[in-house]
Amino acid sequence: MTGIDIPGPPPPAVGRGPGRYVRDCLHLVWAAAPSAMIVLVAAALLAAGAPAAAAWLTKLVLDAVAASGSAALPHAAPLALGLAVLGVVVAGVPHLSRYAHHEVERRTARVMRDRLFIAVNRLAGLARLEDPVFHDRLQLAQQATRAAPRQAFTGLIGIGQAGLTLVGFIGTLVVLSPWMVAVIILAALPALGVELLMNRGRAAVAWRLGQPERRDIFYTELLSSVAAAKEIRLFGLGRHFATRMLAELSTIHREQRTVDRRELRWQLALGVFAATVAGAGLIWGVRQAASGALTVGDVSILIAVIAGVQSALTVAAVQVGSVYAALLLFQHYDDVLHTPSDLPAPARTRSAAPLLDGIELHDVWFRYSDHHPWALRGVNLRIPRGSAVALVGPNGAGKSTLVKLLCRFYDPTKGAITWDGVDLRELDPADLRRRVGVVFQDFMRYDLSAADNIAVGNLSAQHDPDRIQCAARHAHIHDDLVRLHKGYDTLLTRIFSGHGDKGRPETGVVLSGGQWQRLALARALVRSDPDLLILDEPSSGLDADAEAAIHARLRAHGAGRTRLLISHRLNTVRDADRIVVFDDGRIAEQGSHDALIAADGVYRRLFNLQASGYLTGATEPARMVTS
Repeated sequence: MTGIDIPGPPPPAVGRGPGRYVRDCLHLVWAAAPSAMIVLVAAALLAAGAPAAAAWLTKLVLDAVAASGSAALPHAAPLALGLAVLGVVVAGVPHLSRYAHHEVERRTARVMRDRLFIAVNRLAGLARLEDPVFHDRLQLAQQATRAAPRQAFTGLIGIGQAGLTLVGFIGTLVVLSPWMVAVIILAALPALGVELLMNRGRAAVAWRLGQPERRDIFYTELLSSVAAAKEIRLFGLGRHFATRMLAELSTIHREQRTVDRRELRWQLALGVFAATVAGAGLIWGVRQAASGALTVGDVSILIAVIAGVQSALTVAAVQVGSVYAALLLFQHYDDVLHTPSDLPAPARTRSAAPLLDGIELHDVWFRYSDHHPWALRGVNLRIPRGSAVALVGPNGAGKSTLVKLLCRFYDPTKGAITWDGVDLRELDPADLRRRVGVVFQDFMRYDLSAADNIAVGNLSAQHDPDRIQCAARHAHIHDDLVRLHKGYDTLLTRIFSGHGDKGRPETGVVLSGGQWQRLALARALVRSDPDLLILDEPSSGLDADAEAAIHARLRAHGAGRTRLLISHRLNTVRDADRIVVFDDGRIAEQGSHDALIAADGVYRRLFNLQASGYLTGATEPARMVTS
């Protein structure tokens, strides 16, 4: 397939070539399914020797019958019985092999998936998962867990089996015609080269189609999403998104069709070539038999050998290609396993001690990559222990980015953040996060029970109903949950419902947006006395009564704790000890509510703009609040 000019996947890491990948695949299979591996090897040995044995037994039977006629029965009967026994073995081996293949696939998939997500979870930050290239590699790595080691192992067995079959057949063919051996082997070499090129082409297309396939999945899920259904129907977007989905699918199919057509052309050409060689060999054999140079048995074995050698060489070529394709896929799995952490760690990390003094940002600059603008620009900020600090400002000002840095999902590009004077980069990220409770603006809605949705905030509480209910009461969601059909054990999803479950509330319910927000708040509050409680828009989806109740409970619950509150509703932050106003990644001003109003700056302008929506007859919002 010399016409393939598609760039392949990135080369493997230095020092990790095909030989290392083969060893890793074999080690995985042995670790996961040693008994099934032994069965496959034994079955391959039986299958490899059977064709040559059958060919020789057939020759001996035919020669005996041709030489002695009916008198050959005593001599030919044991040979015929041997053929029958061999036929039984040959018939049973494929079924045994099939079961062993499936067992290897199941067991290796479990081991690989476990190791893969251990490696993914070891990436303590978010940078890798937000990288599209890494995301494509991760998708291919997940594909590798389903088949790659099994495919590589069975491919190697197939190569070995074909090799043993060839040895048996070629040894026989050498006796009949040495030059025919060379002709058949040379005729099979193009198939090997073409198979390798075709597998490289398939791998290259799989890599290149990463983005179109992601977009296809996005549009497919969007069109079937309950969350998106309202807007799609209201704005008539169904056909629009379906058209985009089909365009992505057409791109995928066009690339796949191009590869399939190239493969078809090559396979047809190789098939014609192989048939020509086989036909020429048979014609030679018939002529030799006619001249008396070969016996009837010799011709029969020649027919079996030509077919067997070509078949074995073709199988070997296909299996070499299969192993090559499996190793290309396994490379992505191996690369994910060996991906370095996106959060560089010192040689020795320190445990995060309870917060005694405070958290400080020292000239912190941050951007998500060299191609992104600065999200934070020279931020200096102190959050004293036990204080309530509010962050306000327009969208994109850097508030949520600051939360990500405090949770150490990223490290500052420049500057430092300290916890009681210790740089966060010196602390173990998991240990630090155990001391932080967070309600994210884009919180998760887990398809689990209500109790589990709260307990994931602190898994030590999953068997402690009192702690879960206490957190729910603080989040003002307890009464809603106890009214559900199964209370806290009610599934908060309908995706697990079966065909006969329609309309049955015990199979799951769907909460409102405000209820989900309060549930996410309970998830943060289930942590026992976090040193830092971060609330990123904790009441943005609540009505006025619920918002007032939530903030009253939070003030009571958070008394004496270090709290960081982010909100666009300025009435919810006016009681904070200090309000920090962000603008374009910088701190524009900070102080108490009264001090910022008196300063007549950004905060006062924003506050008056919001206040104007609650007052009638006001024509000059900037003058509504006076100092």
